[in-house]
Amino acid sequence: MQALLYTTNSDENAILATLLQQAGLVVRTTRDLHNLIDSLGERPVDIVMLCFDNLNEKQIALTTQLRAQTESPVVILLDTNLDTEQISLYEAGADLVSSRSAGSLLLLTQVKALLRRSGAGPYKDLPTLSQGDVILDIGARSVQVGGREPQRLTQLEFRLLYVLLTNTGQIHSAESLVEQVWGYSGEGNRELVRGLVQRLRGKVEIDPRNPRYILTDPGVGYYFNRFHKETTS
Repeated sequence: MQALLYTTNSDENAILATLLQQAGLVVRTTRDLHNLIDSLGERPVDIVMLCFDNLNEKQIALTTQLRAQTESPVVILLDTNLDTEQISLYEAGADLVSSRSAGSLLLLTQVKALLRRSGAGPYKDLPTLSQGDVILDIGARSVQVGGREPQRLTQLEFRLLYVLLTNTGQIHSAESLVEQVWGYSGEGNRELVRGLVQRLRGKVEIDPRNPRYILTDPGVGYYFNRFHKETTS
């Protein structure tokens, strides 16, 4: 299990990295908020911890982006205990907002609780799924197409492909996919789904601009093409 930690303070970085390691996590750290979202797409993690000095609109927007990118728990540590700031972050998608002055033992216990809940998903004990030459490895959370190298999936990419594969040929509206993948009402979230579909196509399709597996029915929704299978010359 892996964690991504963001803080600009070296001493705090060492303390929090140790705490996350005590929770059984391999920790990678960053001081670059701009590349944080992209790095999650390339290297998924099981929990994200962010330390914000002075909360601002960009940090709230980043939290919203994180929630759209990953279903992993997002923990945010702040300098203050202001209700308004905590409410803003919870509404943006944070799973835990805490003060930097909180005790390490309490924070460690909260992190472990979040990991327990996030690890209790419905896919845990399912076998590998396949449809044609598309193989979804449940345990590794990766997809392999034909003879190509397996591609690691983020949690949201995994959930989307799982829904499409287990309902091959069935068209899913954007609203339905938000409910099944993100777990909440999907009104007004077409762009959210479109972005996730594009990212998943980048890992499944030979040419994402001309998809053969994950198809769009214009104005209706998305579906997995039950009839396509790659051919080799």
